[in-house]
Amino acid sequence: MRALRLISAALLIVGMAAQAQAQSALQDILNAGVLKVGTTGDWNPMTMKDPANNSYTGYDIDVMTELANDLGVELKFVPTDWKTLVSGVTSGKYHITGSASISPARAKAAGYSRSYFSLATVPLILAKNEAKFKDWGDLDNGDVTVAATLGTTQEKQVKQFFPNAKHKIVEAPARDFQEVLSGRADAHITSNVEANKLVEQYPQMMIVPVPAPKAPTPIAMLMPQDDQVWINYVNTWIALKEESGLFDTLGKKWRLLN
Repeated sequence: MRALRLISAALLIVGMAAQAQAQSALQDILNAGVLKVGTTGDWNPMTMKDPANNSYTGYDIDVMTELANDLGVELKFVPTDWKTLVSGVTSGKYHITGSASISPARAKAAGYSRSYFSLATVPLILAKNEAKFKDWGDLDNGDVTVAATLGTTQEKQVKQFFPNAKHKIVEAPARDFQEVLSGRADAHITSNVEANKLVEQYPQMMIVPVPAPKAPTPIAMLMPQDDQVWINYVNTWIALKEESGLFDTLGKKWRLLN
């Protein structure tokens, strides 16, 4: 009888493992022949959408193109925004996202791949205001308005870094840097990666020459939290691509730190 119970338990475990495998996004992707990727299209140089033809370019786009090629499937980008980025992956709207900052809040609901890049936060202002803002503390007073985009990591950071300043939270498709350009905000904060691109694109803006950026943060891809089969596959893929130099090559192509 005991042997029978052990056999039954073993069969149950095998059955559960098989069920988990069958329910994995990996099998859905291979069966349907399509990898669905959630991307915001508003984070230069990671993901940028051309509204004229609904096409995407950027570091994330190249990474996901490589992933789809290695899976042998079609790639489909699913438009999303920062406030719904997590809910999109947890609801099955897409199988994976492009790059996202790793945060405890997101990790409560979604799973992450291993990290392949790190960011840090810097503040930006109009260059004409250079004399007013030299360090983080100059932005933290009641006469200053600091903008952030709803649902982003920076939305939480502005409240943490500048508790005494006014906070202007805008909702996508509006962006925080547009508030600075228009004069509706004195500053906004973003990753060092995007900051370099914004200054390049808008010469009237500048990065505040702070002694050091804040909140160095690893980035990774968001996936369903309970889908270990899919997470394991992506982590294995990332490890292999790190060894092959893919991330270094794309980092140079998109000038992530220049």
